[in-house]
Amino acid sequence: MVRTHYIIMGVTGSGKTTIGSKLAKALHLEFLDADDFHPRSNIAKMAAGVPLEDSDRLPWLSAVRDHLRKSDGCVLACSALKKSYRSILADTSIATLFIHLTISRDTAIARVSSRSDHFMPADLVGSQFRTLEQSADLIVVDAEQPEESVLESVVLALENRQKNIGEI
Repeated sequence: MVRTHYIIMGVTGSGKTTIGSKLAKALHLEFLDADDFHPRSNIAKMAAGVPLEDSDRLPWLSAVRDHLRKSDGCVLACSALKKSYRSILADTSIATLFIHLTISRDTAIARVSSRSDHFMPADLVGSQFRTLEQSADLIVVDAEQPEESVLESVVLALENRQKNIGEI
């Protein structure tokens, strides 16, 4: 088995933690949630409805990356909204694949509004969509489907990617 970091990314409410933890279980890998690496100041800022700046995110992303560098492969739930953020996370000695869970702004607002156990308020959904940068290297999965369908789509996309790599 090829050592790989699988980073489940997307805007808040896209299902990163839910799908990431299920994928980790299916692949028998460690699951990490990048939210656990945020300093208290970042969490307080977001909880107050203030979007993070790059200056807030860079030390956090570096801490996540440093943990990835010590790992032999894992599944990480992380927004990873900008290409530059993904470059930081991919700066490890093993392969890194980014799986982008896509949802509409309305779905994100509805999901975030229904959560009572998370620091991210629905007011910040718009800033997440404004920050999001697409790139051709992302494995894109529609996360508007039921959880099990999203997980199946992720696994199928990873299998297809592996098959295509094997044909090269």
